Amino acid sequence: MKVPNEAFVYRITPAMTALIAGDSDPIARQFLPDPREAEIKPWELSDPIGDEPHAPVKGIVHRYPDRVLFKITPTCAVHCRFCFRRDMIGTDTSETLNSGEREAAFAYIETHPEIWEVVLSGGDPLTLSPRRIGDIVQRLDAIDHVSVIRWHSRVPVVDPDRMSDEMIAALGATNKAVYLAIHTNHAREHTDAVRHICRRLRAAGIVLLGQSVLLRGINDDPQSLADLMRSCVSLGIKPYYLHILDKARGTSHFRVPLDRAAVLVNGLRGHLSGLCQPSLMLDIPGGFGKVPVLSDAIVALGDRRYRVTDFMGRTHDYADDA
Repeated sequence: MKVPNEAFVYRITPAMTALIAGDSDPIARQFLPDPREAEIKPWELSDPIGDEPHAPVKGIVHRYPDRVLFKITPTCAVHCRFCFRRDMIGTDTSETLNSGEREAAFAYIETHPEIWEVVLSGGDPLTLSPRRIGDIVQRLDAIDHVSVIRWHSRVPVVDPDRMSDEMIAALGATNKAVYLAIHTNHAREHTDAVRHICRRLRAAGIVLLGQSVLLRGINDDPQSLADLMRSCVSLGIKPYYLHILDKARGTSHFRVPLDRAAVLVNGLRGHLSGLCQPSLMLDIPGGFGKVPVLSDAIVALGDRRYRVTDFMGRTHDYADDA
């Protein structure tokens, strides 16, 4: 295994390091820097999904009518080399919420009764202490119009030792519906320790969803993709979204073309249980939301150009650059 390029900030946990079997290993490629990250393409963006235009207060993204994203911390257990927030997390202390900013974020949720679901993200919210997580759950539990609390995290897979009894109890300490979207991209990430954590989370009444990114050289072949989805289901994780890679800076070497992605996901139909079928999603650059790739929301125009219709009925041109 090569020593990572010191020009790039990186973070990897011992659990993931132990799985690496060479430089081209799918685990290594997710977390260890690559010189190709220095190749910034003209179409790549610091905020590829357009969070900023939908941020009424710091930490809150209110893009869809009935739900908000609450970016509670900029810290992650690992630094994924393809992350769409790679320019915003880990090293930028300006993204950290102080006590006043956290109160303003909770106040926004409290004063907007249309908010039915709160999605906790970051960074990775499960890098917080059980005490802090318990405080967040308690605050959201007290807001009558919030019915669903959804957490998004890599921690159960990349740092399973962090998932203590206290952490799991804090996540489930509410009468509201609790979902945990576990971010995972390769079946080899699913160790015995991860399997144990998933059993404990399910026993605590937490519904597990799977969120993945389609990545060149990691999971973009039929066998790897099928293995990932089957492994998720065997852990009690329902595959939810499989994302087209966002146009984050320095990530073009990971990108899988839209038409090839569609062929791969269509190839799962009939060969894998319906439980194993994720929704293939494209996040429209500029902050216009997600659309399913395998739908009439995306129309091919030729030459890898598409017309995309968002959930508000607005149309956008999308170039499938690589």
